[in-house]
Amino acid sequence: MKRRVRSGTHLMCSLEVHTITRKPMSWHDNLEEPADARFLNLIHHTAQGPRKKYPETQTENQEVGWDLEPLVNPERHDRRLNHFRVCSDITLYKAKTWGLGDDRHK
Repeated sequence: MKRRVRSGTHLMCSLEVHTITRKPMSWHDNLEEPADARFLNLIHHTAQGPRKKYPETQTENQEVGWDLEPLVNPERHDRRLNHFRVCSDITLYKAKTWGLGDDRHK
């Protein structure tokens, strides 16, 4: 499709204009077209995650988190790696005073 395009005060003649998006109300754009298998494969390939597309990292940023196995075995009973919340009398008292809105004990 060729159109004349105005650029400011000049007239640029015979530039080819290609429509990228379809017009939803146009009858000729809504005709059924055969599915292009190569194009569909390309779309499905780009929608995959990087681990499914590539065997190894492609950028430096992908190296972080690429391997899913943890470096250290996460044992729940090991106190060096797991810092659980411990409740004692003083922590329960302070939580209760903060919950009541007592500002004197901050």
